[in-house]
Amino acid sequence: MNIEQFREYCIAKKGVTESFPFGEQTLVFKVMDKIFALAGLDTHPATANLKCDPERAIELREEYDGLIVPGYHMNKKHWNTVELERNLSPKLLTELVDHSYDLVVKSLTKKLQTELDKM
Repeated sequence: MNIEQFREYCIAKKGVTESFPFGEQTLVFKVMDKIFALAGLDTHPATANLKCDPERAIELREEYDGLIVPGYHMNKKHWNTVELERNLSPKLLTELVDHSYDLVVKSLTKKLQTELDKM
């Protein structure tokens, strides 16, 4: 999956916005103003940070050693950095994006969840 495909998949999700709050080299995706994905535009190969359940994060890092690592500049317990362009299937990458999005949606207030549902 290249960075354009990653962007298209993220932005197509309900309630998602994209921005550059950390500078022009870091694309940030938010659902209802909460970050669920960040992508470095100047990294080669392209990488993204995705939120992850802590136990699953450890399992993924062990299974995909070197391709999924603790989140760069993020809370290492709750975030992974994943390589987008090497050896990880598009199916796995979309599952990881969905997982990150779902974790953030579940953490939203009931009011925000209701607003999202109505979109």
